[in-house]
Amino acid sequence: MNTENTRAAVIWSFWGAAFLLLCLVFRDSLAEMVGTWIGLEEYSHGFFIPCITVYLIWMRRSELSLAPSFKESVPGLVIIVIGLLVFILGGLATIKTMEQYAFLVVLTGMFACAFGLKGLKTASVPLLFLVFMVPFPAFILNNLSSKLQLISSWLGVEFIRACDIMVYLEGNVIDLGNYKLQVVDACSGLRYLFPLASLAFLCAYLFKGPFWQKLLIFLSAMPLTIFMNSFRIGVIGVLVDNWGTEMAEGFLHDFEGWAVFLLCMALLFIEMWIFSRISGRKLAFSELVQIPDDWGRAPVTGFSAGRLNRSVYAVLVLLIAGAGVSEISKGREDVIPQRKAFLNFPTKLGNWQGRNDYLSQFYLNELKLTDYVIVNFNQPGTQNGVNFYSAYYQSQRKGAAVHSPRSCIPGDGWQIISYGQQEFPEFTLDGHSLELNRAVIQKGESRQLVYFWFQQRGRTITNEYMVKWYLFYDAIMMNRTDGALVRLVTPVDKSEDIALADKRLQSFLRDLLPELGNYLPGKTIVPAGNVLSAG
Repeated sequence: MNTENTRAAVIWSFWGAAFLLLCLVFRDSLAEMVGTWIGLEEYSHGFFIPCITVYLIWMRRSELSLAPSFKESVPGLVIIVIGLLVFILGGLATIKTMEQYAFLVVLTGMFACAFGLKGLKTASVPLLFLVFMVPFPAFILNNLSSKLQLISSWLGVEFIRACDIMVYLEGNVIDLGNYKLQVVDACSGLRYLFPLASLAFLCAYLFKGPFWQKLLIFLSAMPLTIFMNSFRIGVIGVLVDNWGTEMAEGFLHDFEGWAVFLLCMALLFIEMWIFSRISGRKLAFSELVQIPDDWGRAPVTGFSAGRLNRSVYAVLVLLIAGAGVSEISKGREDVIPQRKAFLNFPTKLGNWQGRNDYLSQFYLNELKLTDYVIVNFNQPGTQNGVNFYSAYYQSQRKGAAVHSPRSCIPGDGWQIISYGQQEFPEFTLDGHSLELNRAVIQKGESRQLVYFWFQQRGRTITNEYMVKWYLFYDAIMMNRTDGALVRLVTPVDKSEDIALADKRLQSFLRDLLPELGNYLPGKTIVPAGNVLSAG
C-alpha cells in the first residue's frame, strides 16, 4: 500500500511540476490578465472562473485515470505544440490576448496528455469555461461598448417616452430639457454582459434539458443584458426628470447596477423554469441547476493513479523549449521610425488657409495617441471648408490603437446615410494609389461628407479588421506597430449637391497628400534627420 501511495505521489509531483512550469512560462500574460480582473469591473468575475473549473473537474475525478501509454498522449502533445506556436507568435506581436488564449490551449493539451482523449472529453466543458476569464482585445471591447451604448440609449429613451416624459436622443446623450444624461462606456452594459454570459454558460451546462434549450439559455445572456440595462437607463432618466441629477450619481447609481444584475439572474432562472415545464419536468427553482447525481459516486479520494509514461517528460521539454524561444523573441526592441511632428504641420496648403484646433484632455485620455493634428481649412471667398484630422500612434501595443470613425460617428448623434469605399488612382501616398472610406452623415437638418482611411506603415487601408491583421503581421516581420488615421470632413448645405462636396474634398486632397507623407512614416525606415515624402 505504501508503495502504491509513493508511486502516486511521484506521478502527481511530475505533473504538478509541469503545471508550475506552465505558469512560469506564461507568467507575464497571466499577470496582465489578473491585472485586468482587478482594474476592470467588466472582468472582476475572472477570479471565480478557474475555481469553478477546478471544482467541476474534481467532482468528476472518479471518471479520470492517467493515460496508460505514450501513444494515447500524442494528441495532447500536438495540442501543446499548437498552443506554444500561438504563444510565440503572440509574443512576437506583443498581443497578450493571444498569449492568454495560448495558455488555455497548452493547458488543455497537458490535460489530454495526462488523461488521454477520454479524460479530455470528460473535462471538455469545464476547460472551455476558462475562456470567460480571458479579456477581449481592446478594439473589440471598444466596438462592442459603443454599439451597446447606442442600443441601450435608444431603448432607454423609449422607456422614458412610455412614461409620458418629453425626451430627445442625440447619439449617446439623453436630453430631458432641464437635464442631459450621457450614456458613457460604464453604462454600456458590459459590466453585466460578461459575468452574465459566464453564469449562463455554467447554468446551461448544469441544466437538465435538450441541447437546443441549453444553447438558448446561453445565447439569451446578451438580449437580457441589453434589455435590463436599457430599463436601468430609462429608470435613471425618469428619476432625474423628477428629482434631479443626484439620482444618477453615487450610491443609488451603483445600487441600481447591482439590482439590474440580480434581475438578469432572476430572468435567467425563470427562462430555465419555463424550459423545464415545456419539457414536461416540473422542477423547483432550486433544482434547475444541480450537479448530476452520477458525478463522484465512486469512493475515491483523488484522481485515479496509473503509471508514469514518457508524456510528462515530453511536456516538460516542450515547455522549456517554448519558454526559451519566447524569451529570445522578447529581446527585440520596437522600431520607432523618424517623422516630423504634427506641431510643425503647415496651416497653409496651396490656396487653403487653416486654423488649428485641439482635443480636450478627456479625448486624449481615451484615444491614447502619440501625436495628432486638427486644422480647419478654408479657401478665400468660400463658405464651406474642410476639417482635417490625423492621429498618429508610434506603437499600437498595450491597448493603444487607432479608433475607427465608424464607431465614433453614431456616438456623436450622427447617422451614417451612405457608406462605401472609393479609389483615386490619380492620388498617391508613399508610392501607392489612395483608396479611402466615403460616408455621408446626417444629424437633423445638417449633413456632412467624410473621407477617412488608415495609414499603416506604407499601406492605405479602409477595413479596420485588415488594420489589425497587418498590425499583427508587421509586428512579427518588421517589429513595427506604428500607424495613423486620416479623416477629412466638410459640411454639405441643404441645397448643395453632394458632388460639389466631393470636389471640395478631392481638391483639398491634391494639396494635402504631398505634405502628409512627411508626417506619416511609410514602409521604408529612413535615417534620423530625414523625412518621408509622398509618392
